[in-house]
Amino acid sequence: MTAEKGSAFLLKVGDGAEPPVYSTVAGLRTTQLSINGEPVVITNKDSGGWRELLSGAGTRSVSVSGAGVFTGSAAETRLKNNALAGSLDDYELAFEGGERMQGRFLIARLDYAGDFNGERNYTLALESSGAVASV
Repeated sequence: MTAEKGSAFLLKVGDGAEPPVYSTVAGLRTTQLSINGEPVVITNKDSGGWRELLSGAGTRSVSVSGAGVFTGSAAETRLKNNALAGSLDDYELAFEGGERMQGRFLIARLDYAGDFNGERNYTLALESSGAVASV
């Protein structure tokens, strides 16, 4: 696997159409993706003292976080509106190598901050709802 640039890890939000057309959330400086799984433990007396997990069972989720500088783009406005309404929306994560992941997410947190004589920045956290697929 070759090294990839972090600047090529993009968060995109859908436009509400079916199928969605995705727009890059401008101004993001950092982005992070976590794939989570809660296993189902099936350990019993025959396990020999070792934990055993049931393959394919449990709850899986994807968490995305990012931080950036507010630029007033339409995609950022859509994020803010989704956060205020508590609405699920379609999102895409795009990587430099061409891999993409798509799914529905809820904005779990959106923070704005700014300093006198400085830029207004924001941080956000998204949690998946339903399957997230590689496309």
